Amino acid sequence: MYSKILVPVDLAHTEKMSKALNTAIDIAKHYNATLCYITVTNTAPSAAAHDPKELAEKLNTFAQEHGKLHGIDTDSKVISTADTAVELENRLLEAIKDTGADLVIMASHPPGIGDKLHFLHSNGANIVKHSNVSVFIVR
Repeated sequence: MYSKILVPVDLAHTEKMSKALNTAIDIAKHYNATLCYITVTNTAPSAAAHDPKELAEKLNTFAQEHGKLHGIDTDSKVISTADTAVELENRLLEAIKDTGADLVIMASHPPGIGDKLHFLHSNGANIVKHSNVSVFIVR
């Protein structure tokens, strides 16, 4: 049913994503699918890495470790952009097409006051609205 699963990852916050990561691993095992971990970043240093090259190396290591640990095929992709706040969703939508993913599994932030006051928007909801593949949002 699924052969390539795209999993957006923020390496600075993997502890907050464990439920989504475990869900992706379980579904990948069930369907013998490849997990493609993806990060969209800008060129400025972040909590995860000093630059996109270092981030790509760390994400590749993360993917390979998960593959070996769970007995699944993994891949990784880092996409650089000038402004992740503005371009995140469009870059993820492009990556869905470019990678041939047929499922996206992504973590959601818990709703809070920012959502109620409409200060924050949902990246996951926008991916669901504009993607042609199934999207599984894990809270």
